[in-house]
Amino acid sequence: MSAAHRARRRRFRLAAAFALALAGLGAGASARAMDSAPSTDLPDLSEARAAIYAGDHERALGLLTPLTETVRHADLFNLLGFANRNLKRYDEAARWYKEALFYDAGHRPALEYQGELFIAVGDLARAEKNLELLRLLCFPDGCEEQDKLRKALLDAGRKP
Repeated sequence: MSAAHRARRRRFRLAAAFALALAGLGAGASARAMDSAPSTDLPDLSEARAAIYAGDHERALGLLTPLTETVRHADLFNLLGFANRNLKRYDEAARWYKEALFYDAGHRPALEYQGELFIAVGDLARAEKNLELLRLLCFPDGCEEQDKLRKALLDAGRKP
């Protein structure tokens, strides 16, 4: 079997695994469609992002949390996960990353940050699955999220 054929088979297996993973995101909802959930318009999050970049995650949560009453958007939920993870509120972070991926199953920042959460709690196998999903989403040229999660896995002692 040629190297090119093996590479095609590997890409096919990864695509199949990705499809199964996406289907698994909706497990528990018997009639849920495979499409992402409808999002609402995203308000200006620049003040919350500035708080996050400044390391003021409590302030960011104070700005973001009230928005969850009316806004349904992967970017909002991803930022909530990020702020909670940086405050070591891992259960809450996991909740928000799951919500982000419900609204956009291919949300690369949420996949990266969820992978970093998995590393933080010692679940390197799940972090590697997120890296595989990013490899598929970023194929063929790669992307920043894939590079960052790969580095985080390497820093955790795992060779992805």
